[in-house]
Amino acid sequence: MRKALAPFVTTRDPKGRKFLSVVTAAYDKAALSEDEAQRVNEAPGLAELVGRFIADNRQTNRFEEEEVESSYTYPQEYKGPKPIEAQIRAIAKIFDPDPSHALEYAKNLPQLPGGAEGWFAIPSVEALATEHFPEVTDLAEKYCRAVQLVHQKIAASRKFYNYREGQITPSQLRIHARTANALDLIAETQKGDILIVAAQLGIRHRGRSVRRAREVFVVNEFGLGSLAVGSIILTHPERLVRWEQLHMDCAGDEFSPGADDRFERAPYFRFYVDGVGFDTRWAGSADGYYGSVSGFLPQ
Repeated sequence: MRKALAPFVTTRDPKGRKFLSVVTAAYDKAALSEDEAQRVNEAPGLAELVGRFIADNRQTNRFEEEEVESSYTYPQEYKGPKPIEAQIRAIAKIFDPDPSHALEYAKNLPQLPGGAEGWFAIPSVEALATEHFPEVTDLAEKYCRAVQLVHQKIAASRKFYNYREGQITPSQLRIHARTANALDLIAETQKGDILIVAAQLGIRHRGRSVRRAREVFVVNEFGLGSLAVGSIILTHPERLVRWEQLHMDCAGDEFSPGADDRFERAPYFRFYVDGVGFDTRWAGSADGYYGSVSGFLPQ
């Protein structure tokens, strides 16, 4: 999994020391020569770049008009997350990763973070790559191949309508930086083929556009992508069983329909006709039928 540009902030930092430490760490990590350092230090535009970044991220009122009232909820068949050990064994049966580390970790889970509905088991990208496509070395390609594999498994278990068939490629689908960083942190602490993630399955952000949901994420919250959400659907098929229910935005992914570096859409899963549908929509679209699925780092 690729690293995000900055560490995931999990505590309040009213004086901005975290921001300064990130800049310092990035500068030190570059290991510039004297000539390179001179060029970087004299390059124009740094103050403007930092100023724009601060202006864009200091408030949570962006896209506040992209919220609508919603009364849609989960179907009555969905009773909440299944016991985590059962989920781990189900993921191991579906994808064939080693469940031993996850089963051990599940014996002593941390306190469930606020906002989460429970613990969910998902396969790691590296484990899927090692088992199913070891010839792939590019990190972005590994993720796309892992999402394709999840789609194949859903299609093998029930009717599946994939409206982005052939478009799950690195030029069109990528992990949001916040999500990539959060999953890296989780993988560093769990060290297994199956990751255990605290999550909620959409109701927390129902009626919000994906980019509005991202804007109001609490400090330890991050969007879940197509791989994680698809895996949860495999272990909890009753989460999507009818149209009149809340469908699942994958706020942890970004999608570019034109493969032109304009990642302005996000994937979603919904119930469709008699099975599961997968497609994308504009990240600024607010719809009462949808809610962004998100995970939480332990605090």
